[in-house]
This record gives sequence, structure tokens and C-alpha cells, in this order.
Amino acid sequence: MCKKCGKPITQVSISRSSTCEFCGADLHSCVNCKFYSPGSHYDCHETIDELVKDKEKANFCDYFSVAKIDGGVGGSAQSKSDQAKAAFSALFG
Repeated sequence: MCKKCGKPITQVSISRSSTCEFCGADLHSCVNCKFYSPGSHYDCHETIDELVKDKEKANFCDYFSVAKIDGGVGGSAQSKSDQAKAAFSALFG
């Protein structure tokens, strides 16, 4: 699912220039990757060598793999860590 608008990603293959058909956001970006993990080294579970400064913009990362929710692309449920972060942000601003 697109991390910007929350709509399902219907594209099977995502290249660096792929964009969300609903909101136009870059899809080949850190926030849409299954390895994206805020708080990890460079916010990534993979051992990347360089920091990607803008996590929402398209990048050339070779480790990119679209994040899957509920076993498939385009699910609607948030991960438990995302739910916890949202609850924390709501509580403490």
C-alpha cells in the first residue's frame, strides 16, 4: 500500500520511476520498502552503505522490496509497530 495515500499498489513491478496512480508519490522509496525501519542504522534493516536523506523520494537502492501488508500488496492493516508509533504520537504530539 502507498505510504502517502494508503491506497493499494496495483503495479506488479516497481522501477525507480514508478509513481502511485492515486497520489503521484514515488513508490521506489524507503517508506514503501519492507526493510524500512525508523530507528535502525540509516532507518533500514539492510546493511546499506550510504544514508538516503529523503525517505519519501525515489532512490537507487538495490535492496528495495515493496512492503507487503497482510501477506500481499495493497493490504489495509497497519503493522503493530506503526500502530504503536501512531498511538504514541497522538498521545505525546
